Amino acid sequence: MTNSKSEKKVPFMLYVKTLLKSVRQYKKETFLTMLFVGLETILECVIPFIMMLLINDIEAYSQATGMETLYKILTWAAVLLVLAGFSLTCGILSGRFCAFASVGFSRNLRQDIYYKIQTFSFTNIDKFSVSSLVTRQTTDIMNIQLAYFLVIRIAVRSVLMLIFSIVMAFIAAPSIAWIYLILVPVLFGVLLIIVLICYPIYSAGFKKYDKLNESIQENVKGMRTVKTYVREDYEKEKFHNQAYSLQKFFKKADRLAALSSPILQFFMWTSMLCIISIGSFLIIQNNFDGVENGMTVGALTSLITYGAQCLSSIMMVTMILTMIIMSLESIHRVYEVLTEENKLLEENVGGAKLTNLDDGSIEYKDVYFRYDNTSEKYALEDINLKVKSGQTLGIIGATGSSKSTLVNLLPRFFEVTKGSLTIGGHDIKEYDIRSLREQIGMVLQKNILFSGTIKDNLLWGNKDASDEQIVKACKIAQADEFIRNFKDGYNSRVEQGGTNLSGGQKQRLCIARAIIKNPKILILDDSTSAVDTKTDAFIRDGLKRVCPNTTKIIIAQRISSVQDCDQIIVMKDGKIDGIGNHDYLVKNNDIYKDIYNIQNKIGGNQE
Repeated sequence: MTNSKSEKKVPFMLYVKTLLKSVRQYKKETFLTMLFVGLETILECVIPFIMMLLINDIEAYSQATGMETLYKILTWAAVLLVLAGFSLTCGILSGRFCAFASVGFSRNLRQDIYYKIQTFSFTNIDKFSVSSLVTRQTTDIMNIQLAYFLVIRIAVRSVLMLIFSIVMAFIAAPSIAWIYLILVPVLFGVLLIIVLICYPIYSAGFKKYDKLNESIQENVKGMRTVKTYVREDYEKEKFHNQAYSLQKFFKKADRLAALSSPILQFFMWTSMLCIISIGSFLIIQNNFDGVENGMTVGALTSLITYGAQCLSSIMMVTMILTMIIMSLESIHRVYEVLTEENKLLEENVGGAKLTNLDDGSIEYKDVYFRYDNTSEKYALEDINLKVKSGQTLGIIGATGSSKSTLVNLLPRFFEVTKGSLTIGGHDIKEYDIRSLREQIGMVLQKNILFSGTIKDNLLWGNKDASDEQIVKACKIAQADEFIRNFKDGYNSRVEQGGTNLSGGQKQRLCIARAIIKNPKILILDDSTSAVDTKTDAFIRDGLKRVCPNTTKIIIAQRISSVQDCDQIIVMKDGKIDGIGNHDYLVKNNDIYKDIYNIQNKIGGNQE
């Protein structure tokens, strides 16, 4: 999980304001939910009062029969039925509108986060782990959705019920309603203490959720490796430990939260005992001693009902507070993503930006780069390099020598820390980011294909490409032949991640996808490592013939992949150790010479 800028204290209302922007078209449903909940609550508080009047009339009718009293009884009964019907209708409508509002809100929020992530630079993405982003999109948003549901319906109902019940209790029986003014604050205080103790436990638990998700993702993605090394038992044990740790963490909080129910029951029965005892005494005093204290059987009955409503409302308010406090960490984590700043994107907004590359010429001038501005070590140091438009540049070096980092600066996946980087004679900062990336074709080390057909994946390069352009690009990438061997050809299904294709097939499809883009600059980042040297040579020859004006950058581990390049650079520890053509480097650069000799002696041309 990230150490976010949100380490600074953020006012709670700023969290609320930011997240409520996602309510958007569901404002009407939110308002109607609260309106009907309010009406339902008022009706439910009026019903016990009508019941009191009904019971009092029944008591009067039993003592002195008369048609007038009977008429009153029937009238109150009819009123009760009507009120109950209206209350039921309001409850159904509030539930319906609340479902629309809460689910719609979470949908918008999930969409807003997803769209926000699409705007992130690599620096932003590196700040959050994949497992953490998944947790924020799933568990965290579900917590926020539940909190929103509880606030607009249950919280409104509980608060109004508490207020109206106490008011109606004083109207019905002011002589003993004061009991609630003592019990309610005490109960609320005790339950609030429990909630505040539970909060830090729930808050810390989300980090364990991230670790659990990370374990699951690693296991699923690396299933073939797990089975190859027969590490199923190890993975099971690792998952068990993380799941048990999470269970242990939340069990402690749940034990504390479980105390709220017996505490509520204790206060409820205590209040009932006090009310019944004092109320019965007052009724007896009223009936037999002739004392006018206003207490009747109906008043006592309504007071008991209002007491139950008061105490259950406090329980609901406490539960909602628990959920909101639990959701605070989720709100905080979602807020982090929504407010994450992408400096590249902000810089790209406003002001005139170049939208077209004049050519594919590249120049690095005194370029330094580090991933973290607080880091003392640079990933790239003192890079000076010129590549003419249409030339082919080869990059070779040991693993970890920053070969990929060097080319990732071109589409501005990362920002140059010091120095300048120009394309087509202009600093890359002068280009619109989207336009810049549209004119750079890149085949990454990890060959990512998406679920769909082969044609669908190829059209990522150019959604308007014709079938003829697709076939031409696949022939250059040496992919046309194996595609046609599939039953459905270019309409053959690709599973998620291309799991039903070999490594070499995936690489060739990714190269074809980049070629279809018809870029000014084409970057192949170790993208022919899974194909044989003959196919590799055919691909390079095809690129040279068909894309003579495209600047090509080939990162490779094999000398054979770069030896025909116009110029080759040798990388070592983030610096250029040597530069020149193949013949020059074989004679004058020790690293290149060693790689060349080792690969030729061991048979490095066979892979």
